[in-house]
Amino acid sequence: MLKAAILLSLLATAASLFGGLFFLVRDAGHSRRLLQALYLRVGLAALTLALVAWGFYSGQLVSRVTW
Repeated sequence: MLKAAILLSLLATAASLFGGLFFLVRDAGHSRRLLQALYLRVGLAALTLALVAWGFYSGQLVSRVTW
């Protein structure tokens, strides 16, 4: 379930990134929608980071790196 939430958060971040690009091209950077897309993207990135940290802390995500 946690992996699905992380994947969904990453997809939402990518969608926000392309939404910001659309607003940048369409509005030429003169509206607040671009800034709101940036705020949303930063919030989603923080949520993703928190989910990954929680996964490692709770043991639901493990690192199998041999080095």
